[in-house]
Amino acid sequence: MSYTGPGFDPPQPRRSRRGPLTVALAALVPGALLGWAVYAAVGGSGGDEGSGGASASASGTPSAGASPSAGADDTKPGASASAKSPSASAPAGSGPLKGKVVVIDPGHNPGNFRHTADINRQVDIGTNRKECDTTGTATNDGYAEAEFTLDVAHRMRTLLERQGATVKLTQDADRPFGPCVDERARIGNKAKADAVVSIHADGSGTGNRGFHVILPGAVHSGAADTRAIVEPSGDLGERIAGNFVRATGSAPSNYIGGGTGLVTREDLGGLNLSTVPKVFIECGNMRDSKDAALLTSGAWRQKAAQGISDGIVGFLRG
Repeated sequence: MSYTGPGFDPPQPRRSRRGPLTVALAALVPGALLGWAVYAAVGGSGGDEGSGGASASASGTPSAGASPSAGADDTKPGASASAKSPSASAPAGSGPLKGKVVVIDPGHNPGNFRHTADINRQVDIGTNRKECDTTGTATNDGYAEAEFTLDVAHRMRTLLERQGATVKLTQDADRPFGPCVDERARIGNKAKADAVVSIHADGSGTGNRGFHVILPGAVHSGAADTRAIVEPSGDLGERIAGNFVRATGSAPSNYIGGGTGLVTREDLGGLNLSTVPKVFIECGNMRDSKDAALLTSGAWRQKAAQGISDGIVGFLRG
């Protein structure tokens, strides 16, 4: 997702009475804290391959706990880790997350570019009206954000189902375009999800590197009322951020979030209209060559899926 694309306002820094690093550290599980400590110790500069093990694309080795059968060693950019039926809920198994519902929202849709009139139509996001969706961004070599998000979503689904969760996807390239941002929110709400994560990759300028997690701000306008989900969403986002560092070795964004990897926004319909805990994660910057090398690596995508899933598990287990 690019902030320079249509319908995206400049992001605002997270407002907090706590210092930025305190905010990022306060709610992290022990494993996540270790990830931040490793990053600080090596003096990371935005996720270079030598920083905290972010050379996944070169090593091809998945993070601890990742499942090779989930496609960890697949380095083909367009390959997907699993091919279950689109958007359907999987049967819950046994495990610590049995009875929990997780909705994964793969950002954009591979077919959006064929339906520009449809995705450009305005929808109500509570605070105002915005485009239904966008095409998303892509690497300079043409690897689309929509392909990336589906691949990571499939890998996450496999990992979370093994923990016993019921997992639903908002889309699985099973429709010509969309869903629109308001419908994406409704899917999570209707599922009464215990957690929703929207997967994205940014389209910022060259040299801008690293990931950031977007948290909902306190919005109460029109159809939007996020006041009840701000606190649990913040907890979810902080756990994902810490575990993402630990699993991938990537650094928090060097261009937004003040080094915390956390940003609060009040202009995203997918967050504004949610009634359940929800965050977005921008896994890296597709328009930077070094980040793109990671995002196009199947091994790194497995690590990304592991980190995000671990954050969800930590949040749901409390």
